[in-house]
Amino acid sequence: MTAETARQIVLASRPKGKVTPTDLRLEETEIPAPGPGEILIRVDYISLDPYMRGRMDDVKSYAPPVAISGVMTAEGVGTVIQSSHPDYVEGNIVLAPTGWRSHALSKGVGLRKLDPAFAPVTTALGVLGMPGFTAYAGLFNIGRPKPGETLVIGAASGPVGSLVGQLARDLGLRTIGVAGGPEKCAYVMEDLGFNACIDHRDPEMAAHLATACPNGIDIYFENIGGAVWQAILPLLNTFARIPVCGLIAQYNGAAKSGDDRLPQTMRAILTRSLTMRGFINFEFAEHYPEFLATVGPRVADGTIRYREDIVDGLENAPEAFIGMLEGRNFGKLIVRLAH
Repeated sequence: MTAETARQIVLASRPKGKVTPTDLRLEETEIPAPGPGEILIRVDYISLDPYMRGRMDDVKSYAPPVAISGVMTAEGVGTVIQSSHPDYVEGNIVLAPTGWRSHALSKGVGLRKLDPAFAPVTTALGVLGMPGFTAYAGLFNIGRPKPGETLVIGAASGPVGSLVGQLARDLGLRTIGVAGGPEKCAYVMEDLGFNACIDHRDPEMAAHLATACPNGIDIYFENIGGAVWQAILPLLNTFARIPVCGLIAQYNGAAKSGDDRLPQTMRAILTRSLTMRGFINFEFAEHYPEFLATVGPRVADGTIRYREDIVDGLENAPEAFIGMLEGRNFGKLIVRLAH
């Protein structure tokens, strides 16, 4: 790449089931020049998140799909290298909706200045960014946790689930994680302080989950769907709350998980007075300053722990993204760009 060339990854085709490398294409393009009131950002890190799989499909959703040959959507952390905007100067580090690209233009809308002296700037893509706020908003606005209750979290080693569990743990809840593999389960218990963690790859997962929840489940923070939901459903207590944050088991198409459980699910919602609500974090945007004020200092002093999985090179983003959908990442998945 020359100094005059930028790179970006676009959607080459809509996936049919699982995402394949040919569904994404790396392109070279000219570095854009900022116009009046604009800034040019050199993107240093981009966030890869499960929601991006949904943006690849041309279906009705809470946000429009990525167009064919359009740049894949993402938040990024970058450095301002040119500015015609009164609020930004060269050298500012910002969180911005950059997309999967090495350079991005912005009119200053939706940006947040970052202070690297407070916390590593990558935390703005994870524990102090969209995933962290998703955890905070879903737990407190829908989960409504109370001391002594039992909380189960799907994808507990990930950026959302790991924070949900730590916040609940500190409120005095019995906190049970579900994660993929012994290494992730050990991290959830030993590093994050959960009471137990169940390996969803274990054939006896449902039995182990029941043993870990002798008093049933009061809150289930749903990130997975599929077979994990089937194991959770019989254990939900009356008046249990289920924030539905994600369904990663189903993002690549309908999960083949045996019998249709919709009738049982609907019956449980009715007879056990369950509250089951899907949500997108921006629905609770008014709580974002409160989230930063509450969680930020605890990240800075090490009270809240987090893990990042950093991949080098924009050209490696497609394979990293595919791996994330298959559970191969360990922690918040971030791509570090070389300049």
